[in-house]
Amino acid sequence: MNSQNDDKADKKFQTASGLELKESYRPEDLAGWNPELDLGFPSEYPFTRGIHPTGYRSRLWTMRQYAGFGTAQESNARFRYLLSQGQAGLSVAFDLPTQIGLDSDHPLARGEVGRVGVAIDSLEDMETLFAGIPLERVSTSMTINATAAILLALYFAVAEKQGADLTKISGTIQNDVLKEYIARGTYIYPPHAALRIVTDIFAFCHQHTPEWNTISISGYHIREAGSTAVQEVAFTLANAIAYVEAARGRGLNVDAFAPRLSFFLAAHNDLLEEVAKFRAARRLWARVMRERFAAQNPRSWMFRFHTQTAGSTLTAQQPDVNLVRVALQALAAVLGGTQSLHTNARDEALALPTETSALLALRTQQIIAHESGVAHTVDPLAGSYALETLTGHIEQAAQEYLRKIDAMGGVLRAIETGYVQREIQQSAFEYQKAVESGRRVVVGVNSYVSDAATPPTLRIDPEIERAQVERLVGLRARRDGAKVKAALREVEDSARSDRNLMPGILRAVKAYATVGEISDALRQVFGEYQESVVI
Repeated sequence: MNSQNDDKADKKFQTASGLELKESYRPEDLAGWNPELDLGFPSEYPFTRGIHPTGYRSRLWTMRQYAGFGTAQESNARFRYLLSQGQAGLSVAFDLPTQIGLDSDHPLARGEVGRVGVAIDSLEDMETLFAGIPLERVSTSMTINATAAILLALYFAVAEKQGADLTKISGTIQNDVLKEYIARGTYIYPPHAALRIVTDIFAFCHQHTPEWNTISISGYHIREAGSTAVQEVAFTLANAIAYVEAARGRGLNVDAFAPRLSFFLAAHNDLLEEVAKFRAARRLWARVMRERFAAQNPRSWMFRFHTQTAGSTLTAQQPDVNLVRVALQALAAVLGGTQSLHTNARDEALALPTETSALLALRTQQIIAHESGVAHTVDPLAGSYALETLTGHIEQAAQEYLRKIDAMGGVLRAIETGYVQREIQQSAFEYQKAVESGRRVVVGVNSYVSDAATPPTLRIDPEIERAQVERLVGLRARRDGAKVKAALREVEDSARSDRNLMPGILRAVKAYATVGEISDALRQVFGEYQESVVI
């Protein structure tokens, strides 16, 4: 008995990211904490308590389920189904060839067409994807980065064909290429060229589509690669700082583009740490924008973010248990004040979600919104000794990372030297060791193991690829080849000059030039990035 008690006394209690937790928290743990400066009121600087004065009382977060697979026609059917079930916005997943600028008939695309998202080769596919969906009335998020300018042009072209007013089109393009070099890998061009494309999108949308969020700076993929919560905040904001600096270097006024910056974070299982993370990120970004960049518009200080529950926490073992994980993660996002939310499906550790699983994931959000009561008051955990202490610890630790990165010369240099990648790899390694040793319990994997049945999963028909290639070949035969060549020459000429790339890309997609062809025109000028080996 004494031995067991001694073991408990020696046990360290930590958050999922390794921050030590005290047995209980008291007022003295907040010594030096100033409620007026550090907490404030909802909708007021530094926005710790949220960016809206009434939280979700006047408007719930956007329920935006991530979807897309196979062909544009199949994905359109899934979109319309989810909208009919109460989803408020669309979130598009593209297949790997589309993400890296390859057409479906490219040799390197073989076996990947329509697998992890929808295959989009041309305006013809984009028209099918959004058939019957009025883009002026639906907010759409597109998870696309290296080819973001092309997919955005395709979206705008479809909206124009529908007769929509582009000044009223709302949504978000991820457009966050820096995290691709850090954590994800779907880059095409070298970083400086990629940053040029990002800032061209900023400038074009500021002039033509003022309601469009021009970037979703993503910590999600950084966290999925194995980072801690602190690293997720720090590296995401370091990337955001680089985008702001690049835009200012192109002559853009910070208050002209900063109000349309948005962020994308993960929600993991450690409820208190995750809530604190969201609040710390919001407060730290407000301070960065006001103090470092001297932004004058309060909207430039606001950290507006989308959240996705953590795919890396889902298990193939006992997949129904993932429903519980996702519910906890979604609750953390709501308590942290997210503006939109995607909840993963129970079967995503096995395959793309079935329609039934996707509906259950959406219902999870709806239950939190309408039955839990947590949306009835703004930032309901504010003032908790434990939560405010954690919020402060995460902010301070993230600031220390930002100071280190500044001392290296900025995040581009930190990426080029492999610093950021090594930090994430070390965190991932430490987490895996903890799971394998049993120090960190993962239900169904290293504890409480059982032989639960695997539910039916979604399978992508291999015939999809052949049909997609056939449609692409038919498009090339029908279109005006001379018009396409002229449009591609314009894209290449714009890339060689300092002209904004977006008008030329928009004309090219309207001529039915393909994603791969436009990407190749840019490759001719910018080249391709070759990753350095990080040891």
